[in-house]
Amino acid sequence: MADRPWPALGPLLEKATSDNPELASAASRALFTTVVERLGDLFEPRLCDVYARLFSEVITYVRPKLATAELLSRYSRVRRARRFAGGDPRKVFVLSRITLGADVAVTSVVLDAMKRRFPSAAIYLVGPKKNWELFAADPQIRHFPFTYGRTGSVRERLATIPGVDEDDSIVVDPDSRLSQLGLLPLCSEDRYYFFESRGYGGEGTESLSTLTGRWVAETFGVSDARAYIAPLPVYQRPEVTVSFGVGENPEKRIDDPFEQDLIGSLVGRGHAVLVDKGAGADETRRVENVLAIFPMVEAWEGDYAPFASMISRSQLYIGYDSAGQHVAAACGVPLISVFAGYVSDRMFQRWYPTGPGPRHVIKVTDRNPQRVLRSVIGTIDSLRGEA
Repeated sequence: MADRPWPALGPLLEKATSDNPELASAASRALFTTVVERLGDLFEPRLCDVYARLFSEVITYVRPKLATAELLSRYSRVRRARRFAGGDPRKVFVLSRITLGADVAVTSVVLDAMKRRFPSAAIYLVGPKKNWELFAADPQIRHFPFTYGRTGSVRERLATIPGVDEDDSIVVDPDSRLSQLGLLPLCSEDRYYFFESRGYGGEGTESLSTLTGRWVAETFGVSDARAYIAPLPVYQRPEVTVSFGVGENPEKRIDDPFEQDLIGSLVGRGHAVLVDKGAGADETRRVENVLAIFPMVEAWEGDYAPFASMISRSQLYIGYDSAGQHVAAACGVPLISVFAGYVSDRMFQRWYPTGPGPRHVIKVTDRNPQRVLRSVIGTIDSLRGEA
């Protein structure tokens, strides 16, 4: 981040490409979690340059045919927004951002714009099935399966996506991990449109959803694209949906007994609650501990898209800074987001949920569980008073 030479990169990459799977996985995770994600989470435009210089070296180390200088030269060109001026493509490949919340807040805005701009094209979301399931009920969005392991080795994460480099097609990249944030060449430059979300907007305070809308207007001439979801419908209509998911970032979580006391307060106020058990073992264990105390609370266990459908049909959503807040915001569902663990004010601003409904975001500066709980309960009670 100080933009000084990084002499430790070579030894780290040697470990990350080791034939020892455990060592390769641990070193790769250190590279991506400690270095790459930190550079992106600060949302400082100058760090886009630092990332490009550093990670182009990573790509060349793993794939020597891709020269560092050529990667940087290409990046300097594709990062500049340019107006689409070609004939309508037959296929549009939109790269998933991999995390569910980003695919709602950012990628769905791109998908909406592509549907409006190219109504006759076959539009594909490239990425895991669970991400596409958020749009499975939209007949205009097809699935192009590609698995990206967030815990995989650096070699696995730098795999090329076969089949997207086709004539009469374009690739739209919303700063995806699939392209390593625009550095990995996936198709010819003239058919590649890249949204550098970490630098676009400069020093402004707009959310990523707002900035994505601005970029698709500048690039494709679509001025009213918005975030949305279209999962297959689930007809359960819960009153309050709750998620304690933190996307593998424990800093987003408030310490015990916050979650237990929040559910107890909701139950005590007569609310019918549906809580997501989540995908991680720790998250599931925490929710099950709460359910053991409050057996009247319903729990959802399974794929995320059906839970997202239930969020869209609920009267209130409560959760940490995670996918659920973006689902609720896109659907206009009143939401309360407990926003902790941000590494900069701009990260808070960029990931602020954007949508048509009431949004109450509690910016956590004091992590005391009781004080955070009082803020949440006060917001719930004010919402009841407005109803």
